[in-house]
Amino acid sequence: MADTTTEDNEQTQEDQSLHADLLITHENIDHALCGDIKTLDRGYAEVVLTTTQDMAVDDMGLIHGGFVFGAADFAAMAAVNEANVVLATSHCQFLAPVKVGDMVIFKAKVQQKDGRKRNVEVEAFSYDVKIFTGLFRAVITERHVLKLKLLQKEE
Repeated sequence: MADTTTEDNEQTQEDQSLHADLLITHENIDHALCGDIKTLDRGYAEVVLTTTQDMAVDDMGLIHGGFVFGAADFAAMAAVNEANVVLATSHCQFLAPVKVGDMVIFKAKVQQKDGRKRNVEVEAFSYDVKIFTGLFRAVITERHVLKLKLLQKEE
């Protein structure tokens, strides 16, 4: 009988490799802090974040909301998947706490396109409980945001 656990792990690694090849934004993100791409399609992404002790704010293992937000932001940017996409605004609700060892699945879907702007809805679940929901407004810039001349001095 074949070891399905080994086969499943190999398949998961292959899937992550494939998704990493398709991802053209946020290539250098720290996946330990912001999650791994599980699914990547045009206008849709799923990110899985496994929480760790390093993310905890107390001895009970409560995860700081910034890690949840970071993974949601990454999922939104992956759903847009443009080289020069940045977050402009967000409106989020944290619906339930997350603790050390939880696996959180973020589902991001582009809801609206308006020129270079994208509205992305993100929902996150842990143990089939919705723990987060947010609307992210992303902007696609012509060049890397740090190469744009946003604040030019007038002479």
